[in-house]
Amino acid sequence: MKIAFFEVTPTDKAFFEKHLSSHELYFDKNPLNLDNYEVAKNAQIISVFISSKIDANLLQKLPQLKGIATRSTGTDHIDLEACKQQKMVVKSVPTYGVNTVAEHTIALILTLSRKIYQSITQTRQGNFANKGLKGFDLAGKTLGIIGLGNIGTRVAELAQAFKMKVLVYTRTAKPLAGVEFVDLNTLLNKSHVITLHTPLTPGTKHIINTQNIKEIRKGALLINTARGPLIETEAIMKALQEDTLAGVALDVLEEEQAIKEEREIITEEYIELSSVKTLLLNHVLLDMPNVVITPHNAFNSREALLEINQQTLENINSIAK
Repeated sequence: MKIAFFEVTPTDKAFFEKHLSSHELYFDKNPLNLDNYEVAKNAQIISVFISSKIDANLLQKLPQLKGIATRSTGTDHIDLEACKQQKMVVKSVPTYGVNTVAEHTIALILTLSRKIYQSITQTRQGNFANKGLKGFDLAGKTLGIIGLGNIGTRVAELAQAFKMKVLVYTRTAKPLAGVEFVDLNTLLNKSHVITLHTPLTPGTKHIINTQNIKEIRKGALLINTARGPLIETEAIMKALQEDTLAGVALDVLEEEQAIKEEREIITEEYIELSSVKTLLLNHVLLDMPNVVITPHNAFNSREALLEINQQTLENINSIAK
């Protein structure tokens, strides 16, 4: 069977060559489009990422196509109705990096609670005094989680291992031992640490804003490894200046261009188009001692990226049957 891969990295290529050696494979680092579709004309399966726009016009030019295995969570780059009409199978990667993002979240919490970054910086400067570096234990503190999807659930489990009390505000409550479901204002008011794990929708944009930031418990920590626009940047600035927040850790910024898939961060197209680096260099938050910013890296582990390819391999084998 001929399988054509688009938007692949060298790591992707090596993985699929190893596990699909009995098939005829074609690899292209570029997105699939009307300029290069000829190479996939006889393919029974194509595997793409989100820059390949698979519409009815393109599908008509791939007469042998049996199915599409997209290496993404979303499928909005694929005309699903056109695929349905042609009885074509479309498979995606429903979730990945749950442990990866959850562990990064805990790492950021500990970085703030134990003043890890300040400790390292001070020591590198030759200052081994611990003045101003007193932190606090997580045990006995309350963690407020906004959004209880797969990642939020894993963060709750890890937090309980630290003997934290867990409050949750979420659209749809589900049974989870040891957590208490509350409204948003209660969560903001009672939590020592607040972390966001909800998707970005019109309803969740600025879920933390200049109005409700006043409800946050004085001295709390705020963590965001989900989507930048969930928090109004002005609200963060205001809370830090008024000492409402003792610290903030962000893996995402409100000013980032729209990102649909974390894996998009490491593509050449994103690196070329993104203005995140410039924004970071000029971002006033970056210079604040009680703010930690990581470069949208919470998803980026060997295991998470391997998980994408493993699920895609399963999807391809399923289509090939």
